[in-house]
Amino acid sequence: MTRARIIGTGCYAPKRVLTNADLARMVDTSDEWIVQRSGIRQRHIVDDGEATSDLAVRAAQQALERAGLVPEDIDFIAVGTTTPDMLFPSVGNIVQHRLGCRRAGSVDLLAACAGSIYSLATGAQFVQTGKYRRVLCIGAESLSRITDFTDRGTCVLLADAAGAAVLEATEEDRGILDVDLYSDGRYWDLLYMPGGGSRHPATHETVDARMHYAKMKGSEVFKVAVRMFADAAERILARNGFTASDVSLFVPHQANLRIIEAACKRVALPMDRVYVNVDRYGNTGAASVYVALAEAVEAGRVARGDLVLMAAFGGGFAWGAALMRW
Repeated sequence: MTRARIIGTGCYAPKRVLTNADLARMVDTSDEWIVQRSGIRQRHIVDDGEATSDLAVRAAQQALERAGLVPEDIDFIAVGTTTPDMLFPSVGNIVQHRLGCRRAGSVDLLAACAGSIYSLATGAQFVQTGKYRRVLCIGAESLSRITDFTDRGTCVLLADAAGAAVLEATEEDRGILDVDLYSDGRYWDLLYMPGGGSRHPATHETVDARMHYAKMKGSEVFKVAVRMFADAAERILARNGFTASDVSLFVPHQANLRIIEAACKRVALPMDRVYVNVDRYGNTGAASVYVALAEAVEAGRVARGDLVLMAAFGGGFAWGAALMRW
């Protein structure tokens, strides 16, 4: 069986760092309040003039370098993002041009913070069917661009970064074993941005009403997210004949440390087998799983033959899990 395996990872975060102390000077909050509720201590924020594609290009370049490939080797680009540079063209189009992937098609996938798993699943299917040999999967966000810095419920969480993974076809008994994708539109109003689309296009009224910022009902998101995380992890493991004890490393969406800990407790995954970097990055949306995976690989947390589980959830709600043998 042909599988898709990851042969290179990369990540990039903007140079500007916003600490909890910085936020305490902007909104009614404190370092203690933020850490207790989210585990976040700092986050990276784009500078003026910096956009999502800029971050995506940097992460992709690192992934290509680590894979030992040149841009012309890439057949397709799948980008997960909620914050494209503009409505169109897609971030994928811009990245394809700037990297010099002359033969590559591209697409953006909007699944909010689950964009990492959705883009990985899309890339893996193209490789597994034999349509393409190498696919570049990217998750990239500039969530600070849709963050209301007067709303402490969201501004302490959201941040900017990009991560990437290069997939290549292999006949070996490793690579991506399975992917699960889910969605449930009943929960759309727990986490969303009302303005800017066809229902509420940009007007003076929508801007004045602060409709172009992310809105979140935090406590309700927490409850649903924990269940989604745990259910997705348990289902994909069971369907492939594994249990939590078989997992060498769990790479979850870095939304909130409390959500990660609660989900891992339900699945019986000890935290020493979970990669966590939410304290340094905050919630970087579709980028977070790719960033965490790239860091874990670079740190030597993943070895050949390891069973790696990844999972993410996002507004909509959309969520999913991926299982791979490294």
